[in-house]
Amino acid sequence: MDTLINIRTFLAVARSGSFSAAGRHLGVAPSVVTKRVSRLEDQMRVKLFIRSTRQIILTEVGERYLPRYQSLVKEIDDAISGAAAVAQRIEGHLRIKAPTTVTIAFLARILSDFQQENPNVTMDLALVDRSVNPAEEGYDIALGALPASYSNVIDEPLCPYPRKLCAAPDYLENRGLPKHPRDLVDHICLTFHATGSTWSFLSPGGPIDVEVRSAFSANDTQILHDLALRGRGVAMVASYVAEESIRSGRLIELLPDFPVAELWLKALIPQTQARKPTVRALMEWLRIHMHTALVIGDRAA
Repeated sequence: MDTLINIRTFLAVARSGSFSAAGRHLGVAPSVVTKRVSRLEDQMRVKLFIRSTRQIILTEVGERYLPRYQSLVKEIDDAISGAAAVAQRIEGHLRIKAPTTVTIAFLARILSDFQQENPNVTMDLALVDRSVNPAEEGYDIALGALPASYSNVIDEPLCPYPRKLCAAPDYLENRGLPKHPRDLVDHICLTFHATGSTWSFLSPGGPIDVEVRSAFSANDTQILHDLALRGRGVAMVASYVAEESIRSGRLIELLPDFPVAELWLKALIPQTQARKPTVRALMEWLRIHMHTALVIGDRAA
């Protein structure tokens, strides 16, 4: 950065013909101009000006480097202007579909922060806990963790959506601790509408699917978490919802040797919207901040 400032100062002196005039143009004292030019000469190990009491003349090296530095500075200025122009095109209206619990927990804040960084963007956010075809229902982006895909719609993974199997100590005292996923068929289970009653686990021998008996089903993972806290059954809930209760001992994580099969939070984007600068900018924003919130666990990031 200092070198670029020194080059700009050299160009100002060459253009104006004096250190004083260059200083007035740059808004600094002549001594600062002299120091900057001297630093550039030291870096290059050459003299750029012949100084006398009456005038300042470019040396042969100075003459040779003047057009090169003019071209370099113009290229840098054009690059900066181009980046600013791209940023200015991040504008317009976005219609977004997102899951309820994730949105209330932190996605709404992440979207609001994006809008604050890009004040020319307006948003319409709908909380829907089912998979939707964004092209048919008029969304620019549909966020969710379900595996559904649609024609003319692009799937873009954002980040893992970790989940945990848990139950309250009182429930486990009465019903016993499951040792294997197959044991869950004898337990009261609390299920999420969108993922159903087939629970999937990982094991050294491969994936294990278990059809559990659903005593209570809801389309909100926070409800399932709250019921589990009250000892009403075994729940499979998002890690960010359960982690504090597990840490405090109010819930017990079950089957740690059989991790819950991983889901990914993803964005469904109609092909007609996918190349729009505002959509691309929001996708990059979501990749960074959703990963920080869901995987790293920093909800305030």
